[in-house]
Amino acid sequence: MKSKSEKSQKSVAGMFFAGCGEYIKKKYPYLIIFFVGFCVISFVNFCKVSTTESVASFVLEDFEIGQISDRTIIADKDLPADDFNPVYIQKGEKVLKKGFPVTEENYEKLKKMSSSPVYLDKRSYANSELFLLIIGILWYLLLSFISKGKKIKVREVVFQTILYCIIFSTAALCGKFSFFNSTYSICIIIPGTLAVVLISILYGQLPAIIFSFTVSLGVLGACGWELVPFLFTLLTSLSACAVVRKVETRIDMIFVSIMLAISNMVFLIVMGVVFNETLGSLGIIYFGVAMNGFLSGLLTLGLITPLEIVLNTSSIFRLMDLSDLNNTFMKNMLVQASGTYQHSMMVAQLAENGCREIGANALVARVGAYYHDIGKIDQSEYFVENQKGTNKHDEINPSLSASIIRSHVKKGVEKAHQLHLPPVVINIISEHHGNSVIRYFYAEAVKENPNANPADYSYMGTPPTSRESAVVMLADSVEAACRTLENKSIHSLETRINAIFQGKIDEKQLDYCNLTFSDLAKIRQAFVQILAGYYHSRIEYPDEPKIESRQESGTETKAEKSDSKTETKTKEKTEKHTRVSKSEKTEKNENKPDK
Repeated sequence: MKSKSEKSQKSVAGMFFAGCGEYIKKKYPYLIIFFVGFCVISFVNFCKVSTTESVASFVLEDFEIGQISDRTIIADKDLPADDFNPVYIQKGEKVLKKGFPVTEENYEKLKKMSSSPVYLDKRSYANSELFLLIIGILWYLLLSFISKGKKIKVREVVFQTILYCIIFSTAALCGKFSFFNSTYSICIIIPGTLAVVLISILYGQLPAIIFSFTVSLGVLGACGWELVPFLFTLLTSLSACAVVRKVETRIDMIFVSIMLAISNMVFLIVMGVVFNETLGSLGIIYFGVAMNGFLSGLLTLGLITPLEIVLNTSSIFRLMDLSDLNNTFMKNMLVQASGTYQHSMMVAQLAENGCREIGANALVARVGAYYHDIGKIDQSEYFVENQKGTNKHDEINPSLSASIIRSHVKKGVEKAHQLHLPPVVINIISEHHGNSVIRYFYAEAVKENPNANPADYSYMGTPPTSRESAVVMLADSVEAACRTLENKSIHSLETRINAIFQGKIDEKQLDYCNLTFSDLAKIRQAFVQILAGYYHSRIEYPDEPKIESRQESGTETKAEKSDSKTETKTKEKTEKHTRVSKSEKTEKNENKPDK
């Protein structure tokens, strides 16, 4: 009979393997990408460690016995003596020195190096592979850490893996050529800045920073553990993240290119000073690294548009393009559903200011608000903001009305996919009503059938999962509700907005968006300020005198009250009514007793 300890060990082992199986089932695309990327890097590493004639750092025909060498050639592996060429070469040996004549012994060593078969230093290769494996695991764990805050797409991981392979291959193989065989000249050809700028614009700062650290470690292994290429790649990559952070338009990339060129050159000068290098000997290298930074910015301009289309990302450039209201779709929306268009403009203004107050992405919220109701275009006459006197819902039952109203979310998502809108905008469209109940038609249905199911009169979406989506939901509800207020004073607006916010909390629509009560207070205040300005409401200050007569009499007359009310009336009042009010004020002032 098995003991309890054996059973418990088996159960723990079973749980462990079951958990591993479940994890692999969920993450298998990322694991496959990781494995394929590691295989590619391993192959490049093999080519680096095992030097072949096709990637030799020199051509034997360039040298003759007795000529003055124009370069320094260092042996990158041990080559034992043999019967054909009894010369022994030690790894790290300077076979040729720049400025010295080529001797017969030097020439024989060059001949042996150029004609040697593929040779693999197994220990060196194993060390490099282990280091690369550690970097890969670190990168995978850091990406998993990011995915807790947002869902990482497979395309993003594929894109970063491709960039990593390109940078590693460049650093490993280009160092075999004579011009790039020094620790400083190799910095010219490493495209780390370009890769980081692309990732930062397409996916944000945090993925770019993580990529900067991991790719710098990769360059360290690719360049034979030299500190200069590692530090240069790390510093220039992090500075690129900082420079690109404030970019808003494409023209800004010209200034980014100049800043990258300057920073690259400054970092190389500093490293030359730190490592006691003669600054004059690095003159052409300074120009090379400056061009590296400048071309990185220019190439970004050319690559960003096709990458945005292929990867379907929400970069700031694409969002700025989508925020242009002169595009064909928004013009059609203005014609076919003018009320919805005006509603979307107001929601965008509210959402943008609300997000700015809490530090969320205001541009994402604005673009999401522009497109959040695009599903209403096909049946615009069924939505109150587009109706002109006749309400089509009076002719149909509440169930059908609710079905039409909630279908605009599904149609909006379908149109968004047809327009190839980025995922963050599509999420706002699908989440801006959550799964809340359509209260009006549910109340109408309850009058006919007290047992009506609330699920039949609820939206079929999910509650907001991002702060931007939640702010758009609140702005949408607030704009629609406050438009119907008869008295649009500050107090009335605050009361209605507070009720809407509390209703969303009670309905659990804000449980998954990471908004705090402090954030809600800031959003509420931003909404009140915007709506108060829009409806021309005026904040009354306690010590502010209203008119000069109050200073004279010390009391507020009925005429002053009438005048105060007149100031808050809407612009729809006719001039006739205004003249009547003024005449009433004059008569009351005439009957006012002297002090």
